[in-house]
Amino acid sequence: MQDFFSFDMDEELKALLARARKVALSAIQRYDLEWEHIQFIRLSDSITYKIETSTANNYLLRIHSDRLSKEEIRSELLLLQALNESKELHVPEGLANREGIYVSDIETEIGYKRPYVTIMRWVEGEHVTGEFTDSSVYNIGVLMGRLHDAARSFKVPSDFVRPTWGVKSFKREMEKLEHYYKRFLSEKEWKLYQDAAEKVVSELATMHPNEHNFGLIHADLHTGNIVFMNDDPYPIDFGRCGYGYYLYDMAGSLLELWPKHRWMLIQGYESIRKLESNEIRYLECFFIMCMIENYCHYSSDPRETASLIEEQKYAQAYIREYLNDRPFLFEVVEPVEINR
Repeated sequence: MQDFFSFDMDEELKALLARARKVALSAIQRYDLEWEHIQFIRLSDSITYKIETSTANNYLLRIHSDRLSKEEIRSELLLLQALNESKELHVPEGLANREGIYVSDIETEIGYKRPYVTIMRWVEGEHVTGEFTDSSVYNIGVLMGRLHDAARSFKVPSDFVRPTWGVKSFKREMEKLEHYYKRFLSEKEWKLYQDAAEKVVSELATMHPNEHNFGLIHADLHTGNIVFMNDDPYPIDFGRCGYGYYLYDMAGSLLELWPKHRWMLIQGYESIRKLESNEIRYLECFFIMCMIENYCHYSSDPRETASLIEEQKYAQAYIREYLNDRPFLFEVVEPVEINR
């Protein structure tokens, strides 16, 4: 049996999206939804659609890849349900079908594995276009602090299963990148990536997880996974949530911000949860870790190659600062010249 998500060439991608739409339409029939439109959003770790209804409520349908088990998907929904019990948070929440099931496996074409499908309540809001305001960045920090606080209060059931993001997962990502780095890196640049990865692993080994610095995190809280109503941010897409250092969550958001806004995000976070004195120093390690992981993730997709090449003038600059022990998080780092 082939994985449902199997594709390589453009024709195979078209075939995947065609069978995915059939699965989505089949899944909707299991729910009491007065739906009117279904709109494809994107293909990533899952295939997602927006379902518009005749009521005031819209929904998100996800067709999950084989990366996560049914137990892991169900555990994500349990965490989201718990987070929504906090008066200060509003996150997506799973919807049960007519049979009371939250994670369904749906029949598909012969020869392919049946994919898991979930439907969630849509979180209304808009993505930021252009530059962030000072207050919106500060509020992202506040949101992150509240998420971490609420997750710490979650009573984890015995059958709760979510991934851990740390040394082992980072090494797996680097193994993937080893197969694809030639698409966007020279041998010299790849050597710098390897040196940076070695330093990241070495620094992580000196950290000791405890209830203050380690727990359940979103693990993918970049700006694409935050929507705003006025200046208030709301997190979406918890598909990567799991165990990790809270700094890992923070670093994923800092990647896309200017230096002055990085500090404002930290201030917002510390209005809810104070960082220990040595944690700021480790942020640069997690910053490089998250940056490299992003490139690992997209390296196998030929549609991303051009943008990966374009971003290396910034990536290489950060890596060089990191390897030379020069603080960079709150400094403007000039891009380096890339000669191919």
